[in-house]
Amino acid sequence: MAIWRCVKQCGACCYLDPAERPGLEEYLSLEELQLYLNMVGEEGWCVNFDHATRECRIYQNRPRFCRVEPDVFQDMYGIEPEELNDFAIDCCREQIEEVYGDRSLEILRFNREVGI
Repeated sequence: MAIWRCVKQCGACCYLDPAERPGLEEYLSLEELQLYLNMVGEEGWCVNFDHATRECRIYQNRPRFCRVEPDVFQDMYGIEPEELNDFAIDCCREQIEEVYGDRSLEILRFNREVGI
């Protein structure tokens, strides 16, 4: 069984371009939506994403919507905790493929890490 894990130095989830993420207002509060939009920087990347290290500069203090946690996903998307693993794997694969491509080193690393 595949188990979701965040693959370090990927950063696909840090690509925040609102044009690529329709329906933000459906699952973010007004305050969160404003924060999200303020985090969108150059070419759609999060202003807190360090391109050199490919890591988040505020990881320990990142907003709720940046966290893959059962209570967050249940509240934001209605995903039951027992469904989170498969949902997170699908979301990550889709985002990695969109950002880097379906044959990228990032998708290969992700698939290996989660056991696909």
